[in-house]
Amino acid sequence: MARDSRHGGPTRELSDVVSVVAPGMTILGDVMCDGTVRVEGKIEGSIKATKSVVVGKDGRITGDIETQDVVVAGTVIGTVAGASRVELQETCKIEGDIRSRRVKLEEGGQIEGRLHMTGKAADEKPAASAGKGASPSIQPQKPQRAAGRS
Repeated sequence: MARDSRHGGPTRELSDVVSVVAPGMTILGDVMCDGTVRVEGKIEGSIKATKSVVVGKDGRITGDIETQDVVVAGTVIGTVAGASRVELQETCKIEGDIRSRRVKLEEGGQIEGRLHMTGKAADEKPAASAGKGASPSIQPQKPQRAAGRS
């Protein structure tokens, strides 16, 4: 472990840094962070973090989230994009799309938007045919209109 020569203690990697938006605090504008952002207050703007974003039970974000891992227990109005994983806890309320390779939704969590999941990187092309043991893909169905309604 490296040492900080000014203080004699260990240095921290930027990815280990946790920035906290405390309860009662409001940020107006976009937030960019190397590491993790924990939101217990309010942010009116987008968040980009290199590691993760955690929205506490009383946290509220009006804007998009873009990071590796996302955990939401509070409210997000905007797109939630977790390149690796998104966890939506029972107290969460999401109004917007969710994009991730993996999503965990606890019972009671509320989502109003679309869920986009893929196990492949964005630049990979789908295989020509599914091999033995491959799971079938689920294709969304277009809603059917009832006869006589416009």
